[in-house]
Amino acid sequence: MKKISLSILAIAALLATSACEDRLNIPQKGVTAIENYYNTEEDAVGAMVAAYSQFSDYVMGIGYRSRYVPYRTITNNLADDMLAAGSNFGDNDFEAALNEFRADSGCETYIDFYKGAYHSLYTTNLVIDNFKNGAKVDGNTPTVKRIVAEARVLRAFHFFLLAQLWGNPPFVDHVLPGDANPYNCDKDPDNPISHDQLMEWIIKECVESVPDLDERKDVSDKDGAVKVTKGFAWALAGKTAVFMGNYTDAKKYLRQVIDSHKYALVPGEQFTDQFHRSGDGSPEKIFEANVNYYPGLKSSNVSKRSGWQECQLWSWRTDHFAAPPHYVYTGGADGWGGLGVPQWFGDEFFENDGHSYRFDATLVSVSDAIYGMQYKDESINAMSLEEKMTSKKVGIKDIQDGLYGQSTWLPLKLLMKAEDTDKNIGNRYRLNNKIVMRYAEVLLLYAEACIQSGSDLDAALDCLHEIQNRAGSKTISSAATMDVLKKEKEYELWMESCRWFDLRRWGDFDRVAKAGSDVPKLFDKLFREPKSTDKNIVWENGTEANSRFYTTSNQPALDAGYVCGFKKGKHEWMPYPLDIMQKNPNMVQNPGWE
Repeated sequence: MKKISLSILAIAALLATSACEDRLNIPQKGVTAIENYYNTEEDAVGAMVAAYSQFSDYVMGIGYRSRYVPYRTITNNLADDMLAAGSNFGDNDFEAALNEFRADSGCETYIDFYKGAYHSLYTTNLVIDNFKNGAKVDGNTPTVKRIVAEARVLRAFHFFLLAQLWGNPPFVDHVLPGDANPYNCDKDPDNPISHDQLMEWIIKECVESVPDLDERKDVSDKDGAVKVTKGFAWALAGKTAVFMGNYTDAKKYLRQVIDSHKYALVPGEQFTDQFHRSGDGSPEKIFEANVNYYPGLKSSNVSKRSGWQECQLWSWRTDHFAAPPHYVYTGGADGWGGLGVPQWFGDEFFENDGHSYRFDATLVSVSDAIYGMQYKDESINAMSLEEKMTSKKVGIKDIQDGLYGQSTWLPLKLLMKAEDTDKNIGNRYRLNNKIVMRYAEVLLLYAEACIQSGSDLDAALDCLHEIQNRAGSKTISSAATMDVLKKEKEYELWMESCRWFDLRRWGDFDRVAKAGSDVPKLFDKLFREPKSTDKNIVWENGTEANSRFYTTSNQPALDAGYVCGFKKGKHEWMPYPLDIMQKNPNMVQNPGWE
């Protein structure tokens, strides 16, 4: 008799919904006969909850192991508009190796992301195999058909990520036996599928699933933001079509989302909320990984499923400040300073937007942070601006590395707010949902499809204006061009797992080719005067006379003998993890990797 571990499926499903908790109040022996599961609609719902739970864990970074936050790590660190920072060189190196294009196939983050994706795919395949292809329960009931459709689209999303990172990943569309050794999808001798065919399959899965999916009720429907709906299926189909250069179909699919009127941009003053708990399930959330919104989730489970590492990883380096200016803002969470902002990005963004809702929710200047934020120490809050500007009670006290990997612009968008945690759990657990796609991206994808196809340029400009006006940007474009589109997408969706995929498909590799050659250190002249050995000193306000803070240029990885920077013919695709290659003789490594 075949058996399946209850902890893998049933417990994950049952713990996630309070309505099912009573079912656990029976004697358990750790396993249940597989023929006694997947038999009812209730089982279908439970299996899909398990798939959602695994997906949320994966997006939070705890799907395979809890250490590395791999989803946001990989999808953002390969881009040119962030820096993998930290305490010093060598700290946070699992990100820095990616960011500087010096990671090899043994990189643990590649392993975490790749295995996490296939673990999550496994849970969706269980649903599809047993309720679409299986015969134990009537697969034609509305509930079962909806569950299968949700699983198909969720699986398609995983394949989209895998295809964009690895090119031709194994096409695993059903549960495999434990000893299976799948091929790269284009090398499968029985069912070869090219990269483009895989992308077409993703679109097909989404489009075919639409009739059986729920539709978001209206812009206030929060439940419709934390599960796969018609809107997400159309949006993913449209995004995939844009990436394939099939702009006619892309416009058709994306219009389904726009014309549904189930989604809308929130007012500009609410832009910052979209990245915190107050914005969970907002009108512009097309799909987000659920942490805490779902009413049946108990706090004890939330703490295990939250992106706890993000509280520290993306936060400013607490111990390098004389007094951390973000301590009250974050609710007391310490920071590791893992996210840096390139000087060029902050400068260009501010030049484009000015102090817009969007800019002020995304970045903050180091002086505005240190002089303007609320401190835990009330004696500091009582100081005047002039007193703070000359006081060592505030500022950057570290004289060796300052704030390593930081320019004069500090990242604010992903900095945890006090509202994002729960005092009953502790300030190290971040409980806001994680965005997979929001309406702003749909508008920008639609605008791109119009621009690239040379049709409906007025509609493209309308989409761009909707984004710019909501942002409160000082720049309102007079024409819809790819240059405008690229900038708006970069500013609007910074750190939302879009930039690297765009750079790769557009072939915009100029900046990533220089990755690792200019890593800034941000210093405070009250604690460390510039030295004669400092390279390329940049003062925050242009000159030393009117600036307290400055950066120096460094290249520690190059100095240590690493080869850094994007290399054409290699880095377009990531390497398959070394241990996968060693275990599976059917896999072929991507070009340029060992």
